[in-house]
Amino acid sequence: MDGFSLAAILSRVGIFNIEPGQVLMWLIGFLFIYLAIKKEYEPLLLLPIGFGMFIVNLPLTHLMEKGHLLEIFYHYGIEWDVIPPLIFLGLGAMTDFGPMIANPKTMILGAGAQVGVYVTFFGALLFGFEIPEACSIGIIGGADGPTTIFTTVKLAPHLLGSTALAAYSYMALVPIIQPPLMKLFTTEKERKIPMKQLRPVSKREKMLFPLFTCLIICLLVPDSAPLMGMFMLGNLFKESGVVERLSKGAQNELMNIVTIFLGISVGASMSAETFLKPQTIFIFVLGLVAFSFSTVGGLLLAKLMNLFCKDKINPLIGAAGVSAVPMAARVVHKVGQEANKKNYLLMHAMGPNVAGVIGTVVAAGMFLTLVAK
Repeated sequence: MDGFSLAAILSRVGIFNIEPGQVLMWLIGFLFIYLAIKKEYEPLLLLPIGFGMFIVNLPLTHLMEKGHLLEIFYHYGIEWDVIPPLIFLGLGAMTDFGPMIANPKTMILGAGAQVGVYVTFFGALLFGFEIPEACSIGIIGGADGPTTIFTTVKLAPHLLGSTALAAYSYMALVPIIQPPLMKLFTTEKERKIPMKQLRPVSKREKMLFPLFTCLIICLLVPDSAPLMGMFMLGNLFKESGVVERLSKGAQNELMNIVTIFLGISVGASMSAETFLKPQTIFIFVLGLVAFSFSTVGGLLLAKLMNLFCKDKINPLIGAAGVSAVPMAARVVHKVGQEANKKNYLLMHAMGPNVAGVIGTVVAAGMFLTLVAK
């Protein structure tokens, strides 16, 4: 009887129930924590994601079982589609559409950079993924974590951990992945192209833009409304100038709180049983393909536009058409200054950068319209 009681007690002690897969997930979680702290790669997200991966793979903790702490975060925040739209509310309050309004041609670059989404969609089908899974994987090409999560939860929730981690990983690696592609697909002469200073944008234009954009896009792609609506509401908070408390609250307190819940919920979805599968590797490879094609698509479209535009575009800004705001724009500015120290491309690159956010949301809405039941 004593032996049985001792065995029963030991069976409830975590250290005697550790599995190799769990240890591997700890190491992956520690890697992301290291990248967040030491390298400062998207620390606001990779730190809670890494910790979520670690804690959910501790044996016998049951944190993702129904009614337990992380399952509650995941269920009400992610499955109920609450957190991604709230993230977009905060993003909208921090976004300046002025550069895109001042140079509307950059909207085309933001749309063109979504080519990686569609190329990877068909690539995922060739790898044997089902159509809803291919949609979720393709959205990684937009380098937009909340949109990837929003789409995956609706179409392929079993892939959430892999697709979300891939999206945020490639967002963090923008300064590493994009510069070689920029230099490969542009000449030094093209990288030196100066761009004229943008015209001033009136307050009226900035206030009307979120209203008309929300109206047009939601009428055309209704399934994009949760993200697009919150995005434009946040921007209206900012540009109206009459709800400064709401604008600052969306940018700071709300954004910080939902980022914590988002990161740890996504990390908690990555148990060893669901994450350590061959398809995870395929998703990461396809995600890199998607991101690369989106970057190159923006570059090549900018070069094509130069054949018809009187005022030449520095093709580097096409690479900012991915949704990694504002990191992609900063990388464009840095590479541009390496070629021409008098080149100030940051504000020019912000145009396609924020247009890329809209483009990715539209792509997600199209997938949801065509595929979701």
